[in-house]
Amino acid sequence: MPPDNKYELEAYASGVKQIAGIDEAGRGPLAGPVVAAAVILRADSKISGLNDSKLLSPVQREKLFYEIKQEAQSVSVSIVSSETIDSINILQATRLAMTNAVQALAFEPELLLIDGPISLDLTITQLPIIKGDRLCASIAAASIIAKVTRDRIMLELHEEFPEYRFDKNKGYGTKEHRLAILKHGPCKVHRKYFGQVKKFFQENLFGN
Repeated sequence: MPPDNKYELEAYASGVKQIAGIDEAGRGPLAGPVVAAAVILRADSKISGLNDSKLLSPVQREKLFYEIKQEAQSVSVSIVSSETIDSINILQATRLAMTNAVQALAFEPELLLIDGPISLDLTITQLPIIKGDRLCASIAAASIIAKVTRDRIMLELHEEFPEYRFDKNKGYGTKEHRLAILKHGPCKVHRKYFGQVKKFFQENLFGN
């Protein structure tokens, strides 16, 4: 079943008025940023087709991206670079991106519905929801905004680094991408401590 607004309705019934869904895209790739989005849907939102962005086609995501931006009460995005990910680790980079996205909203939410077992250093009431992008409409909306935003960034990076085919793999560790790293070495947007990239540095720095 697609996500519904059960969590939002329960919060509205308790007197909460501003609810933000929070999700990210790009925790697992070998290259590129992690992107978080925060979305406050209107209480009477009628956006249909919301779902975990990974379960939608690129065409569906693009259509919903524009619909969410048009219909939501507030939408914000935060981008944390691969350099920062290397510096503070991916979990902290994800939390930073989510926090920045919340703080960039036009309205301060009273409740955060967050995808996954993650909490933020904010005084706002938070409800982490495992697989929230498949259960909660607000989180699903945030997942779409984050995914489309990040995919567009990776398409731009493909123009600068075409040998890695970021247009196809979006930075994820496909076989083609891993072979490209072995052939060309990592570029500046690769994450130095991730998978094949880390292996490359270990073998070349230490001669293993």
